[in-house]
Amino acid sequence: MFKNKQEMNETEMTNSTNTIGKGTVLTGDVETFGNIRIEGKMIGNLKTKSKAVLGDSSQLDGNVVAQNAEIFGNVVGKVEVAELLILKATAVISGDIITNKLVVESGATFNGGCKMGVSMKEIRIGEGKKDEPLRKAN
Repeated sequence: MFKNKQEMNETEMTNSTNTIGKGTVLTGDVETFGNIRIEGKMIGNLKTKSKAVLGDSSQLDGNVVAQNAEIFGNVVGKVEVAELLILKATAVISGDIITNKLVVESGATFNGGCKMGVSMKEIRIGEGKKDEPLRKAN
């Protein structure tokens, strides 16, 4: 019934939405509790406890770790999604995919390995490289 202050703050942060707009180039890693939408170019790793959307004009050179993801653009790196990954018709992935469930629309392309039905540990934000292997061993 009662939540502690940390749980309330995390819930509030999860409801936030972040956008990296078209024409923007971001270099560095991004970690967020909330949803994130990328329309520009990002060079670095992306991690969210919520949903990541990479739009038609997006270019991400780095790894993606998310609870859910919808990809329309280009990713060069590993994509790890705890629940559902949707590759739209314009998506181009160059790297491995690890996800629980996968939807691939006609026209989407990916070059790399794919593991499905994999359960991941909780996505942790703000802990640096300590949580590097995010999936449980089989």
